[in-house]
Amino acid sequence: MVKLIRFFAPRGLRVERAQGQYVWDADGRRYLDFHTGNGACFLGHLNPYVVRRLREQLEKVMVLPPLYDSGILDEAMDALGRILPHQLGNVFFQNSGSEAVELALKLARKRTRRVKLVAFTGSFHGRTFGALSVTFNKTYREGYDPFPFEVEFLPFNEVDQIEKIGEDVAAVILEPVQGEGGLTVARPEFLREVERRCRDVGAFLVVDEVQSGFGRTGSVWAHSESGVRADMLVAGKSIGGGFPVSFVAVTDEVASRVEDGEHGSTHGGNPLALAALTGGVEALRGDNVPERAGYAGSLLADGLKEVASQNPKVVRGVKGKGLMLGLDLRFSPSQVIKELQSRGLLTLKAGTTVLRLLPPYVVTEEDIGLSVQLIDSVLRSYRDDLSRR
Repeated sequence: MVKLIRFFAPRGLRVERAQGQYVWDADGRRYLDFHTGNGACFLGHLNPYVVRRLREQLEKVMVLPPLYDSGILDEAMDALGRILPHQLGNVFFQNSGSEAVELALKLARKRTRRVKLVAFTGSFHGRTFGALSVTFNKTYREGYDPFPFEVEFLPFNEVDQIEKIGEDVAAVILEPVQGEGGLTVARPEFLREVERRCRDVGAFLVVDEVQSGFGRTGSVWAHSESGVRADMLVAGKSIGGGFPVSFVAVTDEVASRVEDGEHGSTHGGNPLALAALTGGVEALRGDNVPERAGYAGSLLADGLKEVASQNPKVVRGVKGKGLMLGLDLRFSPSQVIKELQSRGLLTLKAGTTVLRLLPPYVVTEEDIGLSVQLIDSVLRSYRDDLSRR
């Protein structure tokens, strides 16, 4: 019998079906899904815009590289033109966030002829070699030296450290809201100073919005709220409703120097992926996703702040933005995650102490109220145990 290699312990839950913000187990029990496939299903399970596009494309062609023109390629490009920052009018499709990061780093290195990168403490950009080079967590990096890049990790959100970015740096990569690193939100002045320094030293600014992008924080792209102009934007996860698709969007300056054979991807720009992306953009625009995420996020944040105020012995505070939120606990959230699952709420971890919540935009006020109630109930038991000691 073939055995599945698991790099993380299984959750002990057999999911049989999913719809919107819910999944059901083999016994028919419903769970509120605030895990959403590590945030990939932000548009909700089986989003109707995405499903419709996928079904239509399955009747036409499902394997075709973008070497060939097609109707779905035209539609996907038109859709992206409606949501991308205006200076990023060139895209290359990939399958995952890590792959897209790899391409961005390759483009920066070849164009600058520099091998040094700057990333930040708490960063997470993926687990392939190039992406892992700029991922801060030592647990993920251990045993894989040497990496293909020389990387300096500067303190996240510390403006006075930005001058350390030198003229030997090919690119600076950052997340506007750190995901895996603990849901720390980048301050606008920090983002603007990073951009300024990149311009001064001739380094490319790569913004990783694989998790924060596509409406999750209340804006289509989280970094745009600060007025920052990226040289490259990396996106994935939500953009295809959870279907494997990602892209790198770049400026004309970067795109003008692309050479034949410089990069490639067998499934990058697959017709089904393009269909899912097109449906994703239709959902984003047609269903007012950023606005709905911003509203739902404010409700959830208010609820979590109340939980934090009632449980100061176990909660440090609330982190994140929009529907990318978490509670910073005074201990590992691993057991809390298990207990919440047993009560019907699926969550995940960020950093070492943050209980991370990544609901889809279709989450209702009732769902939010239930989630807050369940989290409060579990954390109260920890608070009571501490009081008895």
